[in-house]
Amino acid sequence: MKLVTYIREKESKPRLGFIKDNHVIDLNEASNGELPSNMLSFIEGGNEFLNTAKELLNKNLKTVTYSLSEIALKAPLLNPPALKDFFAFEEHAKAGARRRNEEIPKEWYEIPAYYKGNHREIYGSGEEIPWPFYTRKLDFECEIACVIGKKGKNIPLDDAQNYVFGYMIFNDFSARDIQKKEMALRMGPAKGKDFANAFGPYLVTSDEVNPQKDFSLKVMVNGETWSEGHFKDQYWGFPLMVHYVSQEETMYPGDILGSGTFHKGCGLDLDRWIKPGDKIELEVPKLGTLRNTVGYPKEQRELNFKKKEESQKEKLRIKN
Repeated sequence: MKLVTYIREKESKPRLGFIKDNHVIDLNEASNGELPSNMLSFIEGGNEFLNTAKELLNKNLKTVTYSLSEIALKAPLLNPPALKDFFAFEEHAKAGARRRNEEIPKEWYEIPAYYKGNHREIYGSGEEIPWPFYTRKLDFECEIACVIGKKGKNIPLDDAQNYVFGYMIFNDFSARDIQKKEMALRMGPAKGKDFANAFGPYLVTSDEVNPQKDFSLKVMVNGETWSEGHFKDQYWGFPLMVHYVSQEETMYPGDILGSGTFHKGCGLDLDRWIKPGDKIELEVPKLGTLRNTVGYPKEQRELNFKKKEESQKEKLRIKN
């Protein structure tokens, strides 16, 4: 199923739905209240809720069906309990080592390393990403994220895939100049990462996709293709990530694991940098297209506002 979190016109409360024939069907209404109205509660309900939802796929549900023009999509999962982002692509790791005039550490091949991200600054497809006032080098990272479906600890590797509820596109935004300073101190990343994580447009359940076959990746900026790759090129797969994270640590429904970006799936690898106002599109045909526009730094926003005010005053002067 393609699950979404959305907001209807003239409403502010996010709701849970699924995509069918380019329309959104409200799961809470379609099930007469049997299913919850938010994604995290739905995931926590496990197979019972998922099977109930699947039974609705072939029913006539016109009274609880909304066209995409009537709604605004949000990030599929607005309140994940945790976010951990990995470093799973070998060529991306090698490219980073070359930039530092180093060899890739042997430890990279021994453990699937990750950092703990900010699970509160969450953005969805179509939303503007703020440009942090403290950076001059904002970057994107094209990734796949998996969402955990059930509670577990010390999960065996051969059972780890059964803990994956579904997948979505992840744009891991980075303030590269700040991140570089943090990593030089063997700390972080923190302020280099914590300001924005974008997910969406859908959360596709794991029974409908195969990461090794289905996840081709494309990055477009202002309509121009900047790079392409495939998830099958990753060194560490999601089952091993789940197994590793769960070692002496409890994982919970809704926890998010990011794959890290593929080689040239970010501006740093390409030595090509986004600018304020740019439109970034990350496309994975089986998962949709995640679209975000980059905002302006604080001083530029103030300048734009001042110019707009002056323009309005000039129009009034001419009119009068």
